[in-house]
Amino acid sequence: MAPLAVRHVFIGDVHGCLDELEALIRKVRVGPADRVVFVGDLVAKGPDSAGVVACARELKALSVRGNHDEAVLRIRRARKGGGGDLSRAKKTHLRVADSLCEADWRWLEPLPLWLSFPAFGSLVVHAGMVPGKPVSAQRPEDLMTMRTMRPDGHASPRLEDGLLWAKAYRGPERVIFGHDAITGFQREPFALGLDTGCVYGRTLTALVLPNEELISVPARRAYREIGQ
Repeated sequence: MAPLAVRHVFIGDVHGCLDELEALIRKVRVGPADRVVFVGDLVAKGPDSAGVVACARELKALSVRGNHDEAVLRIRRARKGGGGDLSRAKKTHLRVADSLCEADWRWLEPLPLWLSFPAFGSLVVHAGMVPGKPVSAQRPEDLMTMRTMRPDGHASPRLEDGLLWAKAYRGPERVIFGHDAITGFQREPFALGLDTGCVYGRTLTALVLPNEELISVPARRAYREIGQ
């Protein structure tokens, strides 16, 4: 039972919304004994991606890699000679890459695609999992971008392509995820979606375990229109 005594604070997609992240941390009363875990997409779209990464570093937080984190890391790899076409990089990702310091990169570069929390019977991924496959057998792009399951059983990033994956997923682990701000908060028997659209003017949400508390703070404003 000892691991369950440590509070774990799982935070939905922050997207550079530093003021809201700091407000949520205060509301949750995060202390030095607590473990903070992000579901990915700490950066891009919002006003202060570098500040969010610095805050995560200071908290000694864990995180999985989101699709926007990966987009910024691709720029980093290309600039270091690792290949890739910078001409296809979005301006929002280029601005984030230009704002990060070496300490930020050292924190971002090793972010995993999933994290396991056996004490809670839970996994964290950014976007989703194809039902019936262990996390180690999932495609990286699905873990970072999927939203639905097509009728043919393949994952899709598009909401209109099929059923929300979380409704089809049957465990065994519960999956804590983000990515789908359009759908918003999701609670299914074996999946919990924490992207409540902070950057779009809604809320930033945390799940606090082991007590199963859901705590949110409102966005100060909408930094982007939904879907952008």
